[in-house]
Amino acid sequence: MNGDYIIGGVFSIHTYIEEVNHEYTKRPEPSKCKGRIYSRQLRHSHAMVFAIEEINNSTELLPGVTLGYQIHDSCATVPLAVQMAFQLLNGRDPVFHTSDNCSQSGAVVAIVGESNSTPSMSMSRVIGSYNVPLVSHFATCACLSDKQQHPTFFRTIPSDQFQADALAKLVKHFGWTWIGAIHSDSDYGNNGMASFLKAAKKVGICVEYTESFYRTNPQSRIKRVADVIRRSTAKVIIAFVASGDIKILFLELSREPSPPRQWIGSEGWVADQDMLQFNFCAGAIGFGIQRSVIPGLREFLLDLSPSKVAASPVLTEFWEDLFNCKLGKAPKERACNGSEDMGALQIRYTGTSQFRGTTMVYKAVYAIAHAIHNSICQKTNFTIQCNQSLKLKPKQVLTQLKKVSFTQNGHDVSFDVNGDPVARYELVNWQKGESGTIELVAVGLYDASLPEGQEFHIHRNITWMDGSTNVPVSVCSNSCPPGTRKMLQKGKPTCCFDCIQCPEGEISNVTDSPDCLPCPEEFWPNAQRDTCLLKPVEYLSFHEVLGIILAAFSVGGACLAIGTAAVFFHHRNSPIVRANNSELSFLLLFSLTLCFLCSLTFIGAPSQWSCMLRHTAFGITFVLCISCVLGKTIVVLMAFRATLPGSNVMKWFGPPQQRITVVSFTSIQVLICTLWLVLSPPFPKKNLTINRKKIILECALGSAIGFWAVLGYIGLLSVFCLVLAVLARKLPDNFNEAKFITFSMLIFCAVWITFIPAYVSSPGKFTVAVEIFAILASSFGLILCIFAPKCFIIVLRPERNTRKYLMNKN
Repeated sequence: MNGDYIIGGVFSIHTYIEEVNHEYTKRPEPSKCKGRIYSRQLRHSHAMVFAIEEINNSTELLPGVTLGYQIHDSCATVPLAVQMAFQLLNGRDPVFHTSDNCSQSGAVVAIVGESNSTPSMSMSRVIGSYNVPLVSHFATCACLSDKQQHPTFFRTIPSDQFQADALAKLVKHFGWTWIGAIHSDSDYGNNGMASFLKAAKKVGICVEYTESFYRTNPQSRIKRVADVIRRSTAKVIIAFVASGDIKILFLELSREPSPPRQWIGSEGWVADQDMLQFNFCAGAIGFGIQRSVIPGLREFLLDLSPSKVAASPVLTEFWEDLFNCKLGKAPKERACNGSEDMGALQIRYTGTSQFRGTTMVYKAVYAIAHAIHNSICQKTNFTIQCNQSLKLKPKQVLTQLKKVSFTQNGHDVSFDVNGDPVARYELVNWQKGESGTIELVAVGLYDASLPEGQEFHIHRNITWMDGSTNVPVSVCSNSCPPGTRKMLQKGKPTCCFDCIQCPEGEISNVTDSPDCLPCPEEFWPNAQRDTCLLKPVEYLSFHEVLGIILAAFSVGGACLAIGTAAVFFHHRNSPIVRANNSELSFLLLFSLTLCFLCSLTFIGAPSQWSCMLRHTAFGITFVLCISCVLGKTIVVLMAFRATLPGSNVMKWFGPPQQRITVVSFTSIQVLICTLWLVLSPPFPKKNLTINRKKIILECALGSAIGFWAVLGYIGLLSVFCLVLAVLARKLPDNFNEAKFITFSMLIFCAVWITFIPAYVSSPGKFTVAVEIFAILASSFGLILCIFAPKCFIIVLRPERNTRKYLMNKN
């Protein structure tokens, strides 16, 4: 149709181009298309005509201006699409010119098309040099967004880059990490799948296999792809495939169905009504172009009179194939009688009141019309004036096309810097209806313009491959629960892993954790190793059995010492008490009482004061105790020396000298303890190394030298006392107690010699228990060996507690 301005249209109405063997003896005939007519593509071409006629009748858009059109069939092939592009550029068309001369008078200002990405790319490269805009309604390859390669390309359908991102988010949304992928071996499929794989990798999705094919491939290639699907372990398949390609694959799969698979489809096929015949794909889900109601379009499509059909070779072919009759005279075949009614048929051409791809054509025509309007029309005094005589160049339309922004039938139309619209899709699902047939149901929406994480809006239950609403599972390995970490399987993708329990001291508190994290220093994992708990604090407590027993012996020992002192005090004038140096005996009993009681400072939670007190009190009281024993031993030895003729030695070891000896020896220990406390005193410490599962409260020595100096000084005095006691043990004196002191010092030294290795090797609170045991054992050894025999005589054998008995004893 002629007009003031011509819009070109290129659609893949037929499937193939007829192959011709050229003999090069005459001029080749024009290429001819063959194969069945795509009813959807035929509808798209008629939608373009409808939109142009609607615009021509509009009083607001291009008033007084008529648009014409040239629409061509590319037969879904690149060579013919390029040929049509040159023809549209030249304006060489029988409708306008009958000569062979090229003329710009019939050249188009813009082109709608092509239906597929590969022909669109070829056309774009041809017409881009002439600044002619190409607005595609169905070419989705992301490569067409490259403005350096395709500077004049626009489209009303979203780019595959958006769809690839949306498909990756959809897979992630339902928790699938192990999928198969197939795609058309074309620009649409190859580029779309490349974009999807890149997006899938970002969100942690692994692909078991990637297979490509094309509708013209040998059957063996199609069968190989089908076999890969049948053998695969992935239950979810992403298919970035054109409708014509996947139909070939589905026919192959229908011969020997594979185990149930959840199909995820691109808009190229998942919203195609023709594909719903394949029942084994029930539950398929994917993105479709948003549907829209175009008022009057269905009536326009049905308005095909026999005269209109006969005037168009394409419509004639379509009509004859549809009704299986021949227009005109056909002696050998059934002739069309004129009563054929297209409206009574359920066909793709008119089978729906809501259109998807058709809406994209409608938008493309209106986008070009708005660009022309903005180039030649002005609004003055509330009226629109258009200069239809203006010689409009395609470059002017191109400039205005970049700026268009309008709303048509409730949908916004605009283009970004790459010539792409805002990406909005319908989420469609193949569901079985009550009659058992597969129906295409819209279950949600996807809007790429919304914030991250809010793009999906699912408003209806989805039916999956097994007919249920339970989301199928497709993973290479089951998720690792908290308390474990993932360990990748050698030679396999990152989604294939084993679950390894976290090592001791570490946790993981999330599912599929790649690593385990150590607990903070004072925490330890629970049994499941998914959370850190505060470590139990351990110390020798008054509330536990061991602490109670040791405390009881400590108090019992102190009571024993006090009881002994009471007995001695009550019988202080008796011979046996007077004969055994009563002053040193009472001082010894006092020091033993302190020794028993100082062990109580080792029980309970350590504090700054208890740590300083326990070691210093222990050191000083034991030195006081040993000093008293040493004084008694020296007195026994000197008493024997004093009986020798001419000896005057006892004057040097009287009571004053004994007191000085005890004070001197004790003062040295006091000095050592004072230096220890001043320079590096003991302090409370949390020991986290002995037992990793517990916090052991203990007293750190501060200075180890100070501690071992205290023990060493006690040991030195003990050895010295033992040597003197051994020397005096057989002296022939009735008042000699040296043999009892010898036994006591042997026990004392044995206890403390065995204490050292036991102290070093005991863990935790048992270190303290060993130290308390050593204190109590040595204290009991002293009190029992030195005072028990005397108390036995005083209490139970009072007849022996006489001077006469003691003097006559051999």
